Parts: sequence; structure tokens; C-alpha cells
Amino acid sequence: MKLRIILLSVAALLTTGCTMGPRYKRPTVSVPGSYRGEAPEQGAQSQDTATPQIVPLGEEKWWDIFQDEQLRTLIRTALKQNYDLRIAASRVLEAQAQLGITRADQFPTLSGGGAIADVRSPQSKLVPEFETSIGQVNVSAAWALDFWGQFRRATEAARANLLASEWAHQEVVSTLVANVATAYFQLRALDLQLEISRRTLDSRRESLRLTQVLANGGATSLLDVRQAEQLVFTASAEVPVLEQQISQQENFLSILLGQNPGDVPRGQTLTEQRQPPEVPSGLPSALLERRPDIRQAEEQLIAANAEIGVARAAYFPQISLSASSGFQSSALSNLFTGPAGAWTFGASLAQTIFTGGRLRSGVRLAEAREQTALLVYQQSIQGAFRSVSDALVAYRKTREFRVQEELLFESAQDAARLSHMRYTGGVTGYLEVLTNETNAFAAELALVQARQNELLALVQLYEALGGGWQQ
Repeated sequence: MKLRIILLSVAALLTTGCTMGPRYKRPTVSVPGSYRGEAPEQGAQSQDTATPQIVPLGEEKWWDIFQDEQLRTLIRTALKQNYDLRIAASRVLEAQAQLGITRADQFPTLSGGGAIADVRSPQSKLVPEFETSIGQVNVSAAWALDFWGQFRRATEAARANLLASEWAHQEVVSTLVANVATAYFQLRALDLQLEISRRTLDSRRESLRLTQVLANGGATSLLDVRQAEQLVFTASAEVPVLEQQISQQENFLSILLGQNPGDVPRGQTLTEQRQPPEVPSGLPSALLERRPDIRQAEEQLIAANAEIGVARAAYFPQISLSASSGFQSSALSNLFTGPAGAWTFGASLAQTIFTGGRLRSGVRLAEAREQTALLVYQQSIQGAFRSVSDALVAYRKTREFRVQEELLFESAQDAARLSHMRYTGGVTGYLEVLTNETNAFAAELALVQARQNELLALVQLYEALGGGWQQ
């Protein structure tokens, strides 16, 4: 009965205990009404609540964004084997274990033990010799009461750190998906450039052969032969450079997949890669909930806010309860009888009197860390808005640039065709053919680069909008 009264008193004491430190409240941040760089019609669609909203690009699953099945396979492989992602997952497990350790401080600790000993004392002038056996079994408990909320605040901080590590893991997932897609599109662009260079090289070798035949027959000069050779050597020089870049890109992509350097299977060509007809960016306010780096920064802010309460609680006395119960007897047969039972119960209070300013400095340190975490959180939000704006502008402008590059290539290709006709008809010299062939070759390679940049801009926009981590 007495023990029950004590436990009820302790429970009442804990429920009326206070919690030190400020309660967390999400900071007010400046959120723009629309993204800078967004097309006017997209901004109007985002703000119009009367019409059905299109799913923002950042909320789409990555396997819906990337339609190349081979690319999807590579991403799935990377999500299973990539070492950065596995390291991030291990850190989540560390945070889970740390939360369990911290939370355990809120509960009492129980321990038990037993001992048996034979004791023989020799005879002395005052005491005759004797021999006895002592056996004991006991259970003890100790409980540091969380009256000031120190352990609860520490648990709150540990839980926020766990969530921060989970969002950091999601950030690694998003970055990995974007990196694999980027590396794959770059590899397919190199493949296309190599294909163009080899095709151009074969065509120019045939043109050189015909020019040599004409020169041998006296129908043209040796200068035309030399100019035709320049076209061959220009295309030929591109081949080993591109082959080197392809091998190195495959090595890089293999590491992203968590594999040793090796060949990488291909799927659709660069020109077959499909892009969504629309890239709705959604509301800027939704970015605060979707970007993993912002969510991670906020959880770190919550943890820093809770640590202030831990530091302030150190100013107040620490209240502890202890209890012990067991049996002790000189005869093992009587160890668990009533007279052999014993118990103790006690409470203690400890108050720090002088620490040379340690406690005050601890509170100041926690407050400074909370201020740092707040600034990091606000900076993360501004950086996110900038990355989205940059990506929107890049995607729109790279698409416009690609259209112009297509027109340029068509014009250069037609100019090369006309110059060949003029040269065959004897109207112009081979220098005109050399110039227009060089321009057409450069324009075709530039068009490949423009198509690659458009795909990479889409990947960057998808990542900037907080996409890629949803599973």
C-alpha cells in the first residue's frame, strides 16, 4: 500500500511538471506568389483555383517522367546499390538507435542480482572462531524524475534529428535519380555524336576517293584533294575523342550504380527521348513541404529549439528516486521466508551551486545553435526558390535554342548539298564545299548538344521542384 501511494505521488508529480525552453513554432518566411522565370500562362494556371489543377512536375513519380525503360532499370539498380544512398540509410538507423537511447532516460532503471558466500573467522582472544554462509537476492530501481522536462526535450531533439536524417536520405535519393538520368542522357548524346562523326567520316572518305579519281584524270587540281583530305581528317579526329569520353562516362555511370567500371546498356536514342508536353511548376508555397533539403533544415531547427530546453533545465535541481527489495539469510533454506525480506526506498535532490558560468554558457550555446539553424532554414528556402527559377528559365530557353539549332542545321545541310552540286557542275571550287561541309558537321554536333541540354534542363527542373524521392 505504501509503495502504491509513493508511485501515485510520483505520477502526479510528473504530470504537473513543467517543460523548459520555448515551444517550436514554424518561422514566417517570405514566399513569392509565383516563380520567377515561369511562363505567364503557367503562373495563371497555378493561381486559378476554379479550374482543375494539373499535377505539378515535382509531384510526379520519376518513372513517369523518364520513359526510357533502360534508364528506369539503371535508376532502380542505383537505388539498391549506390554507396551514398546506403550510407544515408545507415545514418537513419544510427538516428533511430540514438532516439531509443535518449528516450530511455525518461524511464526507471531496474537491476537485480544475487550472491552467496561462506565466511570463516579464526579464533581470537575476544571472539571464538565461527563459520557462516550468507545468501542474498535483491532487485533495485532508480529513477531520475523528469520534473523540468529535460529528458522530454532531449527526446524531442533526438526525434527531430531522426526525421532530419530521413529527409537527408530522401535528398540523396532525389539527387541520385537526377544524377543517373543526367549521366545517361550525356552518354546517349555522346553516342549520337560518335554515330554522326563516323557517318560523316564514311561520307567524306568516299568524297575524297572521288576527288582523287578526278585529280588523276586531270579534271581537278591537287588543291581540291588536299581540301577533301582536311574534311576527312576533321571528322576522323572527332572519333577517338568521343570514344574516350564515352568510356569515361560509362565508368562514371557504373559508379553511380554501385558497380565496378564497365559497359552500360542503352535504351532509346537521344532523339527518341520523350518529354512531358507541359511542365507545371505548381504553387511556390508547396515547395516548403516537397523539397527534402528544406524539410531537413526545418527538423534540424526543431532539434536546436528543443536543445534550449535541455540547457535551461540544468539550472534546476535534479530529483531522483531509488528503491531496493530482496532477501538475505545465513541459511539458503530460509532465504525466501518473511524474516529474510528487506527493502529500502529513498529520494534525493541535487542542486548545482557554482559552475563558473558553465550553465549560462550552455544556454547561450543552445540559443546560438538555434539561431544558426533558423538562418540555415531560411537560406535553404531562398536557395530552393532560386534553383527553381534558374531551372524554369533554363528549360524554356534551351527549348527555344534547340529549335533555332534545328533550323541552323537544316540550312547548313542544304548549303552543303548545294555546294556539292555547284562543284560537280564546275561552277565553284572545292573550298566552298569544304566550308559548307565543315559548317554542316559543326551544326549537327551542336544540335545534339542542344537536345542534350534540353533534357538536362528538364532533369534539373524536376529535382529543383522536389521530385525524384517519391517511391
